[in-house]
Amino acid sequence: MENKLKDELLLISLHRISFLSLAEKIILLKKLDSFVDLALMSLNDICSVCGREIRSSVWDGKQNQAAAERELRIIEAKKIHWLFYAGSEYPALLRECPNAPFLLFYRGNSGCLFGRTVSVVGTRRVTQEGRRAAWEFSRDAVNAGCTVVSGLAAGIDSAAHRGAVEACFSAVEAGSEANAGKTAAVLPCGCDEVLPHSNAALAEKILLSGGCLVSEYVPGVPAEPWRFVQRNRIIAALSPAAVVIQAPRGSGALITAQYALEYNRDVMFHKACFCENACKVSSLVENELSRKAMMGKVSRSKTENTAERYLEAGAPVIDGYEDYVKCLAEVPGIRSAEKQQLQLF
Repeated sequence: MENKLKDELLLISLHRISFLSLAEKIILLKKLDSFVDLALMSLNDICSVCGREIRSSVWDGKQNQAAAERELRIIEAKKIHWLFYAGSEYPALLRECPNAPFLLFYRGNSGCLFGRTVSVVGTRRVTQEGRRAAWEFSRDAVNAGCTVVSGLAAGIDSAAHRGAVEACFSAVEAGSEANAGKTAAVLPCGCDEVLPHSNAALAEKILLSGGCLVSEYVPGVPAEPWRFVQRNRIIAALSPAAVVIQAPRGSGALITAQYALEYNRDVMFHKACFCENACKVSSLVENELSRKAMMGKVSRSKTENTAERYLEAGAPVIDGYEDYVKCLAEVPGIRSAEKQQLQLF
């Protein structure tokens, strides 16, 4: 038990060093015998092992050790678990990514991250059509034995989780739970917290239905704007494909789509993304972004990031889970942008 505690403290101590890459943490782990060795290292020592100059003035090994000890106590008290990057239970798809988390914390059933998964994402400024499309797509995915991965945000994410959860509970009532998928929520904060707070009840339903809440952050870490972007990369990485239900210009869901492409994942758009009401929302958002861009409050690249740009690059449009499965089996590029534009408009 004492050796296990030492190993756990070393893993957490390494995980919380923000200026080290995943590869560098792995290198240090191989070189160190315990968390005490890490605590005694100077910044120059770390630079020497990693083979590069690290410009940081915040390293204090003793403070890092004390923080890791506090965090381990919280993890144990709140019955939070973790998956180690090099461990056999770490999701294989996530491990493929060069910037995968060293540790992935979770509550619930992490087993749902194995097998078939699909990432479902979209805007908080959801339309009725978008909410229904997310709910139905996720319901059908779970009924087909696929786990739905999303971010528990308001709007599309919430609708996707709700559709998945209701399908899980229906499967239990029908006695077909063993064949049903689940749903996993990736959080931009420690998994002891739920954001938005209004989704606390939904998060509990996710756990009760056999799903899980996951995060790369230790308990107590608050959500900050940049952590939402970092969270998106995990959502993209956990599935072979990302389905964007609705995403106006500059939407965070399009950041997830970009991560998916970088990870050689498929990216698809639901036809609800281009319905009349969605286009109205997109127009309003475009005007808002243009004003902010003129004031220097948002970057030009954000205003230029649109769903249409992905279609022009070859991303397909689907109309439900069955069409999604069909699209996965098709030759890439068979759904030309011209044909899709005619069908949509």
